[in-house]
Amino acid sequence: MGVKNLWDILESCKKTLPLHHLQNKRLCVDLSCWLIQLRNANRSPACVVKKLYLRGLFHRLRALIALNCSLVLVTDGSIPSIKLSTYRRRLGSGSELNPEEANSQTMTQAVPSLRRNMGSEFSCMIKEAKVLGKALGIPCLDGIEEAEAQCALLNSASLCDGCFTSDSDIFLFGARTVYRDIILEGGYVICYEMVDVEHKLGFGRNSLISLALLLGGDYSNRVYGFGPKEQWEKKPGKLANTDVNKENEICLKQNFCETGNKPVSDGQFLEVINAYLKPKCHSPDSEAVQRVYTEHPFLRLELQRICEQFFGWSPEKTDQYILPKIAERDLRRFANLRSRSSVLGVRIPFSEIPVPCPVSAIVKQRKVQGRECYEVSWQHVDGLDISTIPADLIESACPEKITEFTEKKDEAKKQTRKPRTRKPNKNAVAEVDLQLKGLLLSIESQSNALTDITNRSKPTNVDTVKPIVIDLSSPSPPLHACKVAKCQKTTGQNVVIEVYESESESEVSSEHARKARELRLFIDSIRHDLR
Repeated sequence: MGVKNLWDILESCKKTLPLHHLQNKRLCVDLSCWLIQLRNANRSPACVVKKLYLRGLFHRLRALIALNCSLVLVTDGSIPSIKLSTYRRRLGSGSELNPEEANSQTMTQAVPSLRRNMGSEFSCMIKEAKVLGKALGIPCLDGIEEAEAQCALLNSASLCDGCFTSDSDIFLFGARTVYRDIILEGGYVICYEMVDVEHKLGFGRNSLISLALLLGGDYSNRVYGFGPKEQWEKKPGKLANTDVNKENEICLKQNFCETGNKPVSDGQFLEVINAYLKPKCHSPDSEAVQRVYTEHPFLRLELQRICEQFFGWSPEKTDQYILPKIAERDLRRFANLRSRSSVLGVRIPFSEIPVPCPVSAIVKQRKVQGRECYEVSWQHVDGLDISTIPADLIESACPEKITEFTEKKDEAKKQTRKPRTRKPNKNAVAEVDLQLKGLLLSIESQSNALTDITNRSKPTNVDTVKPIVIDLSSPSPPLHACKVAKCQKTTGQNVVIEVYESESESEVSSEHARKARELRLFIDSIRHDLR
């Protein structure tokens, strides 16, 4: 829970950021808070039986893996003694406490902290989550006491860029960037920055600790009368005619508790303040912290076994969920390598980069939920052949693959392009027919006169005359030395002409020969246009 009503006070500092804002960031996760969120999202009995909380955790983790986030899961250790009364009140039966220590009458004075009941239902959920994280290559750091305190220490020591938790007291432990929630369906996270709290509200870490003493939280009860709707109780004559500052000072001195109205001593105030300022955590240079920041491999076969055991998934279904995210993460790492090289002024040709690009080739271009993407084939990714990747990631990681894909696409278009066929214009054909008829009629009139002359010189057997058909769609026949053409019939593209052969070239007038040549050239031009 953290500090009562603190999230409401920090509302003006809340930012909603797109999910890709987390790209390439180092993040630590308060595992208990995530599991409580996922369990509360579905309170039906099937949530625990079907492991719905664990399935939700799997989808959160794979989404962050695809963004190349370096993750560390952090779990709670022992319960701080200052928090025992809060746990009794919150859990009632004390199921999170070790049974033997929970029965102790001098629990708070005898031990500084208490071990949790590792056999409780929630502790079993934590164990399952840690096993799942290990198979995904995500390490887990077991805190000494409070998980949010350990996350805050890692953040303040610059060992991580932000913390995922819903406990508001993480700011009191020294965190600088906190992600309260992650929404996969909408693709965004809820973020709070300590720099915004300082600038907008004027609250630093010490101010927030003082506010916790007034509002109450995990380590202390609130001052009586403090809260979003309650007013200060004023006894008649006690606080009359005093200014606000003096009134607050008197109330802080008395500091009535919610239960029993017993005044709190200065020593108890100091105990709460020290619990926030000096929490029990693994130091940044400790072996436990150094161990989680080493490389942890992705265990594909182990993940398949776990998903089959918990979710009933086949190995193929598990691969479909996780392998595309692993490949996308590898591509982002390759893009980061090229980007850092450019910043350093080192420009290595794509073919000479020592680390091979995981993308083999771009298969096709796609649009997924309105976003430009590429379907790509992979190399060096065991079990994955093809998946879809955002276009902007390909552009930053391997623009050469886009150029190669575009060139192949253009070449394929050229090879499959069909020659364009020109459709004949009906009006043009009709006009040509009209002109052709006129020309043929002119030739016919001249040929009639010439026929009379030849008939007088030598009779000709008409039965032996053979008509020749000229097809405008085929090459023109050779022009004989002596021809007399007579038009019999004209259609859209074919002209049927009877040609009578004369005995000798000397009998054909030069005018007729010129007309015949003109006809031939005209027919060839018409044929060319109709093509």
